[in-house]
Amino acid sequence: MGTRSREGSFETLRAKTDAYAHGLYNQPSDFDVVDRITQVARARGVSNAQVALAWILQKPGITAPVVGASKMQHLEDAVAAAELKLDEAELKALEEPYQPHRILGHS
Repeated sequence: MGTRSREGSFETLRAKTDAYAHGLYNQPSDFDVVDRITQVARARGVSNAQVALAWILQKPGITAPVVGASKMQHLEDAVAAAELKLDEAELKALEEPYQPHRILGHS
């Protein structure tokens, strides 16, 4: 799961104090995508991070995913995602709730 919730709870010090990130990643549709990732992850018995990274790895237009590992589990999820192949139904389910955002954080 993530560090922010739809209900407004924050799990980490950064999530609690980073107002800039809160403005970037706090749209209702963002949580709809997270909910869908969670559904696929639970069905597969893997973490949300593995599903999200597997999705990125299956998109030909994304050539440089940003992976920040501050815990060993982050690195383990990234490595495991390389072996996780999502099927067409899962890809469609993950992409369906996404709502494009206007460009944020740039002047």
